[in-house]
Amino acid sequence: MNRLAHETSPYLLQHADNPVDWWPWSAEAFAEARRTNKPVLLSVGYSSCHWCHVMAHESFEDQGTADYLNEHFVSVKVDREERPDVDAVYMEAVQAATGHGGWPMTVFLTPDAEPFYFGTYYPPAPRHGMPSFRQVLEGVQQAWTTRHDEVSEVAGKIVRDLAQREIVRQAAEAPGEQELAQALLGLTREYDPQRGGFGGAPKFPPSMVLEFLLRHHARTGAEGALQMAVDTCERMARGGIYDQLGGGFARYSVDRDWIVPHFEKMLYDNALLCRVYAHLWRATGSDLARRVALETADFLVRELRTPEGGFASALDADSDDGTGRHVEGAYYVWTPAQLRDVLGDDAELAAQYFGVTEEGTFEHGQSVLRLPQTEGVFDAERIASVRRRLFDARARRPAPGRDDKVVAAWNGLAVAALAETGAYFGRPDLVEAALGAADLLVRVHLDEHARLARTSKDGRVGPNAGVLEDYGDVAEGFLALASVTGEGVWLDFAGLLLDQVLVRFTDPETGALFDTASDAERLIRRPQDPTDNAAPSGWTAAAGALLGYAAHTGSEAHRVAAERALGVVKTLGPRVPRFIGWGLAVAEALLDGPREVAVVGPGPDDERTAALHRTALLGAAPGAVVACGTPDGDEFPLLAGRTLIDGAPAAYVCRGFVCDLPVTDPEALRAKLA
Repeated sequence: MNRLAHETSPYLLQHADNPVDWWPWSAEAFAEARRTNKPVLLSVGYSSCHWCHVMAHESFEDQGTADYLNEHFVSVKVDREERPDVDAVYMEAVQAATGHGGWPMTVFLTPDAEPFYFGTYYPPAPRHGMPSFRQVLEGVQQAWTTRHDEVSEVAGKIVRDLAQREIVRQAAEAPGEQELAQALLGLTREYDPQRGGFGGAPKFPPSMVLEFLLRHHARTGAEGALQMAVDTCERMARGGIYDQLGGGFARYSVDRDWIVPHFEKMLYDNALLCRVYAHLWRATGSDLARRVALETADFLVRELRTPEGGFASALDADSDDGTGRHVEGAYYVWTPAQLRDVLGDDAELAAQYFGVTEEGTFEHGQSVLRLPQTEGVFDAERIASVRRRLFDARARRPAPGRDDKVVAAWNGLAVAALAETGAYFGRPDLVEAALGAADLLVRVHLDEHARLARTSKDGRVGPNAGVLEDYGDVAEGFLALASVTGEGVWLDFAGLLLDQVLVRFTDPETGALFDTASDAERLIRRPQDPTDNAAPSGWTAAAGALLGYAAHTGSEAHRVAAERALGVVKTLGPRVPRFIGWGLAVAEALLDGPREVAVVGPGPDDERTAALHRTALLGAAPGAVVACGTPDGDEFPLLAGRTLIDGAPAAYVCRGFVCDLPVTDPEALRAKLA
């Protein structure tokens, strides 16, 4: 048993029985490297990473490899989801040195944590021009012992080069109409009109870009923006990337047509996409969007909710295929013979409906279920029966492993998605699930100084400090919850978190944001990345939450901070719109106001108040905030001075706290929010 046995990370715990003498990332590990004058092997991965499992089985479970590591290296294992700061700093070095990156990430460091040799996955034997892991270890060890001064010089130069790599210079002001129009044009050029989405294979769900397109359409009426969003969402929902039986999305598609996914299911993807489809329904009334939003929400609650009320990080891509072997996609794929075993006479119908063929669309004659038929009529009751029986049969298969750690940022995304989806579709159980996760974040992750912990597991808080995305995404979730529930305490909690952003994460000179706090552990570089990748960057997440909080409260400090942070979107939006999608969406909200909607009524059970509140929530105005309460309530600043109109509930629509005349009719309110 190595030093990982008492960690909270499921990924680290997976390596607790390795013969490698692993250390967690800690000052003690580097002190040991200095004491013994050994280089450090830094291995970074995460629990649902397929190739991380492969390398672990091939190398870290091998006694001979472990003996060599234990003799010549201090080995440090890091869960990138627990320590995104460590991951970001060394991934930047890997990408700068090799031109690419990925996980598992394999980096060799001096005892001062300076990197000098980089890679990702290494096989146990030489393959396709790639050295074996043992060859790499022997080469590094020889260089360390025979060319130590040269290694130290290289490491020092790498650190100096990283320190000089400036963040792209942000503009002095937020983007305007011109930059957002240029961003839309750039997206149009990269759009795949035959298949939806952007770029080629592998193809990732462009959640944040879709939010920008929906907001841009809502603000400007641009039909092209809406059409790209509609078509992309339909292609994904009909593809294999979407779980046609249980709901929820896989991480990405290995092909351009969304047919074969990389099967891991991540909390952040599904939270973001649940919200996208709910917003698409709000914009279009699409039955498909409604179905996918609800099925994805139900997947989140059914398969990722933990006993403590939070949401687990991920489901593995791999599972037991029934023979004791862990195989990617085994839980999800089907053959015609398996359909016949479960469905009997309905197997042919299911094969046609879900695109299951004898040749298969995956490996070994297996098919990923999808909806290839765009024409023809199917019996809805029969299809529902088929889907139900296949779902029940699949549930009897060995399930993929689940990473049970609760990541604050991703739970914030889930809170926002479930709160809004529950409100839109009359599902109070989803709002309750959002409240449960928010409650866990406050009880377990938030300390008495309003500082967030990054993770928890089994209700026990993890040791790592929250990073900027945790503060931004959790604040975003709390703001959505405040709008949906009318409970001002969530606005207060969001304010506590955003005050931390202003004080501990913001450069007072430029308004730029850092991924780690000013008092966080010092790494070789303070990470700072504004680009949106799999989820909103901490930078753009914080900008959006700052803007929403300012709209609720009138706080000039938070408004100015949001505007200054959006300067980077003015720089990057026209150049790389695919990688700043959430930043563009926030910029749309800024251009629209955002609008502030105050709904006052005699009490929470009043039907007329509820109708106005629901209408306000369904308004598509970008980034609009909603406050609902009684005229004499003090939970929301937006409600101050708002009165009933001739004794009837009323809604006030404002921009910059300058308001139109109040309305009492939902249709009139809908018109004001158009």
